[in-house]
Amino acid sequence: MQSTDLGNKESGKLWHRKPSPAARDGIIVNIIHSTSDYLPKVLRFLNVAFDSSGDCLIAGDHQGNIYVFDLYGNRFNLVQRTAQACTALAFNLRRKSEFLVALADYSIKCFDTVTKELVSWMRGHESSVFSISVHASGRYAITTSSDTAQLWDLDTFQRKRKLNILQSVGIQKVFFLPLSNTILSCFKDNSIFAWECDTLSCRYQLPAPPESSSILYKVFAVTRDGRILAAGGKSNHLHLWCLEAKQLFRIIQMPTKVRAIRHLEFLPDSFDAGSNQVLGVLSQDGIMRFVNIQTCKLLFEIGSLDEGISSSVISPHGRYIASIMENGSLNIYSVQALTQEINKPPPPLVKVIEDLPKSKLNSGGLKIKVTTGRVQRPAKSRENKIQTRILKQDLAGSFENKENELSDGLNKKRLQVLLKGYGEYPMKYRMFIWRSLLQLPENHTAFSSLEDKGVHVAFLNLQKKYPIKSGKLLRVLQRTLSALAHWSAIFSDTPYLPLLAFPFVKLFQNNQLICFEVVATLIINWCQHWFEYFPNPPINILSMIENVLAFHDKDLLQHFIDHDITSQLYAWPLLETVFSEVLTREEWLKLFDNVFSNHPSFLLMTVVAYNICSRAPLLNCSLKDDFEYFFHHRNNLDISVVIREVYHLMDTTPTDIHPNSMLHVFVALTKGQYPVFNQYPKFIVDYQTQERERIRIDELDYLRERQMVEDMQAEVDQQRVEDEAWYQKQELLRKAEETRRELLLQEEEKMIQQRQRLASVKRELKVKEMHLQDATRRRFLKLQQDQREMELRRLDDEIERKVHMRDREIATTAKDLEMRHLELESQKRHYEKNLIRNQEAVAKEMREDANAFRRKVDLEEHMFHKLIETDQTQNQKTQEWEEAKEKDFHLKSEKKASALADASRKWFLEKEINDALEHAEHLYMPSYPNGQVASSGAPRTSQLDDISEMDSSTCISLNQRRIQWDTMERDLVERVRNLRQRLTVQARNRRQPPHLLATQRA
Repeated sequence: MQSTDLGNKESGKLWHRKPSPAARDGIIVNIIHSTSDYLPKVLRFLNVAFDSSGDCLIAGDHQGNIYVFDLYGNRFNLVQRTAQACTALAFNLRRKSEFLVALADYSIKCFDTVTKELVSWMRGHESSVFSISVHASGRYAITTSSDTAQLWDLDTFQRKRKLNILQSVGIQKVFFLPLSNTILSCFKDNSIFAWECDTLSCRYQLPAPPESSSILYKVFAVTRDGRILAAGGKSNHLHLWCLEAKQLFRIIQMPTKVRAIRHLEFLPDSFDAGSNQVLGVLSQDGIMRFVNIQTCKLLFEIGSLDEGISSSVISPHGRYIASIMENGSLNIYSVQALTQEINKPPPPLVKVIEDLPKSKLNSGGLKIKVTTGRVQRPAKSRENKIQTRILKQDLAGSFENKENELSDGLNKKRLQVLLKGYGEYPMKYRMFIWRSLLQLPENHTAFSSLEDKGVHVAFLNLQKKYPIKSGKLLRVLQRTLSALAHWSAIFSDTPYLPLLAFPFVKLFQNNQLICFEVVATLIINWCQHWFEYFPNPPINILSMIENVLAFHDKDLLQHFIDHDITSQLYAWPLLETVFSEVLTREEWLKLFDNVFSNHPSFLLMTVVAYNICSRAPLLNCSLKDDFEYFFHHRNNLDISVVIREVYHLMDTTPTDIHPNSMLHVFVALTKGQYPVFNQYPKFIVDYQTQERERIRIDELDYLRERQMVEDMQAEVDQQRVEDEAWYQKQELLRKAEETRRELLLQEEEKMIQQRQRLASVKRELKVKEMHLQDATRRRFLKLQQDQREMELRRLDDEIERKVHMRDREIATTAKDLEMRHLELESQKRHYEKNLIRNQEAVAKEMREDANAFRRKVDLEEHMFHKLIETDQTQNQKTQEWEEAKEKDFHLKSEKKASALADASRKWFLEKEINDALEHAEHLYMPSYPNGQVASSGAPRTSQLDDISEMDSSTCISLNQRRIQWDTMERDLVERVRNLRQRLTVQARNRRQPPHLLATQRA
């Protein structure tokens, strides 16, 4: 195993000696990337992807370095430094030099490996992109992250659609099915949907797996024909779905040491028509096991417990496996080396018993049969002769069986029976049958040595003579022709070799070794004697065809002769293109199923049969151009009829003219090294080679001399041109000088005019500026005036608002005064009622007192008269005086009590009047700035005069009310005064002696 350290190199060779991978591990080369710093470290590779040819791959490490590895050219190149880790890669775009890389910042970038420039930058994901799937056409790509999948148009690098899902579901993988227009989306809930790429309509949904083997799918793989889907997860079970029938058709249980599956990928095969049978399963232990999904057998495995695999990618043609190891390095495996033991042909069923030499037979003279149980006597010589003859017959039969037995367990006779029954081999197994029929040795080492010699000089400009649209197909054709030219020198001078090899190159473009060996086997067997008359067409072969045609259709041959049409026109174009110009792909494959299954003369008989079956249109042709067109273009001819006619010609052609007798039987290519091909006139080829070399040297000398003459002529022409240019330049300078003087004068005049115009413009601008300033000043004054008017209006509004508020307050106050006046009136009436009630009570009391006093006086008079009558003495007078003093004392006591009651009533009345006056004064009392109010002792007139802001009508009404109030107050005071006088008179009367009162009554 070779190991390559990329280091700080940007380009170099992958290996320095030709790799020879061992069958044990199959490793071609181990690639590591380490830094040359003070403390060296290994940069881990994270992702790898193959291109569509399978010979180149790209890989990116965790620092963003992306390398291109050319396995065919043994080169590596650093194509980009992204400065951040890549999470996914894709290298199979429509433009072969471009690739997609998903980066750690959730963006996707497209770079060119040739120019190393950024082509496009695509954004739209909000999480890391872990998968990029490219459509088979290379036009569309799907990028997948855990929360969304997005469909991109790689022609415009614009996003077409976006798949949004619930966060609880999550996406496992979204990818294109190979060779179809279907998108498969797999979610974390095990639901799988198929969508139409153009309309994004759902085509179908796979049913849920059975509960007995239900696993959460994590990884998926699809065969190249898009018919089988493999799914796995955290289990050792594999589910195989048939996408055509939309059902689970097989469950494969891996070995018990497999607990989880990390990656799945089918191994392509050039001969299985896309129905891949081998599946690579990478498990949690870092070992990738390859199993056959039909036989469920383990074929081989890569990786080990010590050197585990992190991820793997298989090339499209199935020749290489690129694996990123757990230590960060990159291993390239050879599938051929890994499958060398598997592809070994089984041991032959027929064992040949070789006869003993005659000397030994004669010396022995006897043959002994040894059986168990008894000893046999020696047999006689006659019996020995009979037994020897039988043995020879069996030996001949075994040789025939050996000739019919092919590799891979096939039998040529049975294949011929199958071919005659169905007319062609099954498309699925055609390449496998061809490989067995032609007994291809698959000499990888020998073919690699031919390939390593590079492109032959004879085919360097192949694209100019044969402009093929597909670049890949052109390169494969160029390599195949170069390998043939390196194998035998004559093929570098064979003009029809590209036409001969092209259909096989197109058929085997993904496997160049098989393509080369098929063409080489065709040349050795079916192109026998073609090069004996080189560089002319094979006249001997064309004579055989003409003889057979003359025997089976003399009229057609005579028609060719009459119109000067030779076999070089009606036979050679079919042979040199092996019928690829006149047949479709299906017809050509059907024809060569029969060609490879029969004797090499079958191809020559096919030319005769094609002419015989086209007899009617050929007999109608009379011009040479018509014949040329007929044998170089497709015609309305049933190939099955042609093949039946070939078998008829093979059976009915006489032996003396049959090509069978002139051509050798089939001979396969030798194993290990290819046979020497020298069936051509070597002196002619050598002479042509020498002449070509001489012509090349003469041409080089001529080109060199012509180049010298051209250089000298170019120098002379250059000098002449320079001289003419100098003179022209001088003349142009002179003219330019005169022109510039005129222009200068014109410019000066224009400048003077412009200055005048500028001065006038300045004046106009000054006037406009003054006007603008005046207008601005007026506008400013008007604005100020408007502002003042607005201020005045605002003040007026404020005054009106305050006046309105004052009016409302005055009205409210007036209403309050009226209410208070009514209350005072009510209190006045109440007081008057009380006063009248008191007066009545006093009068009643006085009447009662008077009555009592009268009764008392009457009593006293009666007593007085009685006393006078009884005792008119002095003692009686004294007693009476004492009683009078006592009564006077009682009267004074009653007077004091009455005075106290009158004083109490007077105090209560004054208190009520003062409260009413204070309430009225508080209503009209003004408030001062310091929050104080006017003294309650100030006169009411001064308090009313403070309301100076009231209008005249309000003041007049208030003055009138004040006068009325004063009048009412005076009346009330007068009445109180009268009441007091009356009470005083009453009190005084009470204090007078009784005799005075009696006198007053009298």
